[in-house]
Amino acid sequence: MQDLARRNQLNAMVKFMVNTSFCTPAELFRCFEKLQINYKSFTHPAVYTVKQSKKETGLLPGAHIKNLFLRDKKKNLWLVSALENQVIELKSLRRSLGAAGSLSFGDITMLRETLGVEPGSVTPFAIMNDKSKTVKVVLDQNLLDYHKINAHPLRNNMTVAIAVKDLLRFLEAYHHPPKIVDFAQLTCMDSRPNC
Repeated sequence: MQDLARRNQLNAMVKFMVNTSFCTPAELFRCFEKLQINYKSFTHPAVYTVKQSKKETGLLPGAHIKNLFLRDKKKNLWLVSALENQVIELKSLRRSLGAAGSLSFGDITMLRETLGVEPGSVTPFAIMNDKSKTVKVVLDQNLLDYHKINAHPLRNNMTVAIAVKDLLRFLEAYHHPPKIVDFAQLTCMDSRPNC
């Protein structure tokens, strides 16, 4: 039964990718080259969770991230990228972002229409598909402590490593300057007032 569900999901993903004009990993790599961003890509089995990603790419040097596609009640959208082990308290993040009401995960249709990726493939690089500039990017401040960052290049069966400074340049080039948030401090403020 799980195999059938996985096959249906993959078929939907292939149909979606064939019928859209969103960027591919090859186009992303061409953008890196135009921006003079050095990168190294790796192919591996598709991963859908941080645990699976650690198994496939955990030995790669640099920061490994998780990405959340979030929305508020007014349908404002955020792409949040944080260290893979970082706890993200949505209630605290909502206050930090000034979101209208509570934050929740954006649905699959919204994800496909704005970022052009499937669940499991959410990545800061997907902002190149956000032609209407509706998604705001949020980065974990702790990512800035690393030289390299590892993220999916629009598909979850690949990982690309680039310098963190180049990620920032990429986001700026696509008119998505990130809001830098100290998630550790947000979590600390919610859980222990005296930390």
